[in-house]
Amino acid sequence: MDKFSKETRSKIMQAIKGKHTKPELLLRKELSKLGYRYRLHHGKEKIDIAFPSKKIAIFVDGCFWHCCPKHGRNPTSNKTYWLPKLKRNMERDKSTIKLLRKQGWKVIRIWEHDLADAILIDKKMKRILKFI
Repeated sequence: MDKFSKETRSKIMQAIKGKHTKPELLLRKELSKLGYRYRLHHGKEKIDIAFPSKKIAIFVDGCFWHCCPKHGRNPTSNKTYWLPKLKRNMERDKSTIKLLRKQGWKVIRIWEHDLADAILIDKKMKRILKFI
């Protein structure tokens, strides 16, 4: 049973961003500082940050929404809704990676927690830049 009314829950869910999240903005800022140009939410796969000419796809995944092995957690309420939803997210991630790799793309997935620490940001940037 949800502790919020349907209307309140709907407003809460509408406020959750799928694009232009803080971790995504942080990564884009770092890439821009270095002078890189990229495409946002590219293609049917909605690649967060894409370098189409080099076929590099970067996804910035939220720990909860994509079931991070380090920080992901099972929901405590409304499990009949959330568990299948999170499972579908993971399955969609796998199929998207498979499809893009089949098309010759290099896929880089970054967890939001990796962008919370300056040292980790530096490591992730080095990993990205070796492909660009």
